[in-house]
Amino acid sequence: MEPARHPIRRDTAAWRLQVWVSFGIALFVCGSGLAWLPGDDLDRAFMVMGYSFCLSSVFVLAKYVRDNAATEADTPTWSLVVWGGFALAMALTAWGLWRMDINPTWKAYLLVSWLYLISSAFTLAKTLRDAHEADRLEHGRESCATHSPADSAQH
Repeated sequence: MEPARHPIRRDTAAWRLQVWVSFGIALFVCGSGLAWLPGDDLDRAFMVMGYSFCLSSVFVLAKYVRDNAATEADTPTWSLVVWGGFALAMALTAWGLWRMDINPTWKAYLLVSWLYLISSAFTLAKTLRDAHEADRLEHGRESCATHSPADSAQH
């Protein structure tokens, strides 16, 4: 009796294109906003570091959540590091943006572009992970289909 097969779900090419384009636009609007940011160089440097910290913590958090979706795979300390790092990155970046002495229009632009970057990064992380898992499932099925149970007993 052959094991039950579940269809491998893949995102459409249109969805993948939209995700990458959205992430690229988010990077562009954040980068251009930070490059033309009026004010002190120290403020600009703080915001670039904050955006970078937020972006990297998004990918770490997305992986952590996905890895622990079915069963808890990580230690409580790692959970604290991941969630704490994300919360700290978001809080410090928001604080830096709030305290900057710039026009409210600039603050609004930076806030919206920053949140766009964060949301598009989560979407990109999920899309990449879904594709990776679909590839693994597909590869596993090909391996099973090319080897009979008798072949497995010989290896």
